[in-house]
Amino acid sequence: MSVMDIRLFGDPVLRTPAAPVTDFDAELRGLVQDLTDTMIDAPGAGLAAPQLGVSLRVFTYYVDGVLGHLVNPSLDLSEEMQDGDEGCLSLPGLAFPTRRALRVVATGQDMHGEPLRLEGSELLARCVQHETDHLDGVLFIDRLDPEQRRLAMRAIREAQWSGAPAPTVKANPHLPGSAFGL
Repeated sequence: MSVMDIRLFGDPVLRTPAAPVTDFDAELRGLVQDLTDTMIDAPGAGLAAPQLGVSLRVFTYYVDGVLGHLVNPSLDLSEEMQDGDEGCLSLPGLAFPTRRALRVVATGQDMHGEPLRLEGSELLARCVQHETDHLDGVLFIDRLDPEQRRLAMRAIREAQWSGAPAPTVKANPHLPGSAFGL
């Protein structure tokens, strides 16, 4: 397999909800390998298929020395929250304080279609939520408070990798008075 180009902020595939995986075949196993190789090369803690331009519900992760993947994830989040800086391989070099659930239980399948359950807290929980957001067409900057989102958009416009005016960012559905347009 190989290291692939990572799609950057502004690419429409990053804003498109990904389709569920229905074929657990050699093509899917190749995609998981490409995701893994690209994530490790970047380096990153996680990488979702849309970041490689593939609109399927699969992501890989590498957190605390544990390498894995999850297909068709469904999340159960704790009510307890954590705050911390978060970045994204599709927004290289940028990180902003992002609120996430402290713990997650994720269920789905592995690349062979077998049931898989993943439990994690702190960084793993953050990673699983971040990558699942990618599968829903949501970026971590959508979850920032209004002031941090304003700073993020300025940083994106000023970034060397940003070649075009930044598209509108979705409002945070968890902030009072904000509209969340999908």
